[in-house]
Amino acid sequence: MSACSTSPTRPEAPAPGPDAAGPVPHPEPPRYTGDEPPPAPREFRAAWVSTVANIDWPSRSNAPPAKQQAEAIAILDRAKALNLNAIVLQVRPSADAIYPSKLEPWSEFMTGRSGKEPSPMWDPLQFWIAQAHARGMELHAWFNPYRARHAAARTPLAKEHFANTNPQAVKTYGRLLWMDPGEESAAQRTLDVILDVVRRYDIDGVHIDDYFYPYPIEAPANAGGEAAALDAPSWQKPELPFPDEPSWQRYVRGGGTLDRSSWRRQNVDRLIERIYLGIRREKAWVKFGISPFGIGRPDRRPRGIAGFSQYDKLFADAELWLQKGWLDYLAPQLYWPIRQAPQAYPVLLDYWLAQNTRGRHVWPGLFTSRTADGSAKPFGPDEIVQQIDVTRSRPAAQGHVHFSIAPLMQNRGGLYDRLKAQSYQSAALVPASPWLGERPPEAPTVAVKRSESGLAVALGTAKNAVTYAIWARYGDEWRFTAMPATKNEVVLRDLAGVPARAVVVTAVDRVGLESARAGAKV
Repeated sequence: MSACSTSPTRPEAPAPGPDAAGPVPHPEPPRYTGDEPPPAPREFRAAWVSTVANIDWPSRSNAPPAKQQAEAIAILDRAKALNLNAIVLQVRPSADAIYPSKLEPWSEFMTGRSGKEPSPMWDPLQFWIAQAHARGMELHAWFNPYRARHAAARTPLAKEHFANTNPQAVKTYGRLLWMDPGEESAAQRTLDVILDVVRRYDIDGVHIDDYFYPYPIEAPANAGGEAAALDAPSWQKPELPFPDEPSWQRYVRGGGTLDRSSWRRQNVDRLIERIYLGIRREKAWVKFGISPFGIGRPDRRPRGIAGFSQYDKLFADAELWLQKGWLDYLAPQLYWPIRQAPQAYPVLLDYWLAQNTRGRHVWPGLFTSRTADGSAKPFGPDEIVQQIDVTRSRPAAQGHVHFSIAPLMQNRGGLYDRLKAQSYQSAALVPASPWLGERPPEAPTVAVKRSESGLAVALGTAKNAVTYAIWARYGDEWRFTAMPATKNEVVLRDLAGVPARAVVVTAVDRVGLESARAGAKV
């Protein structure tokens, strides 16, 4: 089953191999002419917004709420202007919360101290959801499943923090505190936190990242971690073992027969399945996405691919999750350049697409933050644009996620301008997830009239619709836009003096199912 039934945003183009000479050709944007417009363009265009260590938002942990709100609006306005359609917001950095919770304390990255409430009190998650939806964007709540304290934390953990209430389930690993995946209380807390947010908030997705068992650190030093895992030789270094001996011995005494690595993977597998099924029971339309490290199992890799193994080191069997259908989208972190042969972006993308036997979404994560970042191996300004083009040449991919929003806010290396001019010239709908839905919404009613400012389009409410997909005809060419279904009118302004003379509109529901078309002409 195909993940969705619409055409890719750009026409297919032959994909270059990692050793191809010369630049990746950037295809020209299509022009749509004819009596009827094509299907609405579909592409997941998202950016991660990290709250941990104040990477993206808020800019500092003790900023007043008004400043934090203004920064959130600036991010959303920037994303909307770029024609992104989703934000993946980190709401649980380290067994804490950026929203009011009875289960976990306020994050110090929000308020300056673990457990301290904002003053004046407000709900940042609700604010982000409302502002994203007002702009026609999805908001996915991003949870770190096991980290209990980040190395950048500076204040003592609140007394109600899991590390204080359940110390036997939390281990010290280098400069981190980590919830032991082998402890049932740790898994249950993560599940409870996620389902609490699903019940209380109108989110569009639940997202968990690549932190399952921790990235190994070098023994005896505290080097290593996720940054080192991106470097080719890192997996060969001696590692500090994760201190899960008590939970492992409990398993063995209970008659467990798996080896330790398989037991660790089973611990993570069980949580993934429980999260997916729990979300389905609470709100079937909420998507579940996972963004694992981008290199797959050693025994399945394409020839020539080498590097850190999430299967052996993080105990994350992402291939299994795809094949069991325990997620709605996978966003493998493909954080290497197109032409870095041992971790070539096109080869890794094709690998993950080949694992997708259940027809879920595969939307790769892009290392946008490496663009002109001053590091020893920065990406040039063309790398991310070309990775998007490579992804679009695979119709089964249909989306991508930028890590993170910061380089787009900064226009690092001119990347924002380049994406706006070349990659995101018009809006796109999030690809449909038909396995989550039942029936599409009814078609809206449409009426048009000319006004001094353009073509006024009045739309009648369609039950269960969250978005209106609108094609407008200017001369002989169709142009696409989208707007929240909470609005009942839009004015389509003239383009270069050419007025819109006809529209074709569909209603789209929470899982992307689309109504029959309704149209009107002047």
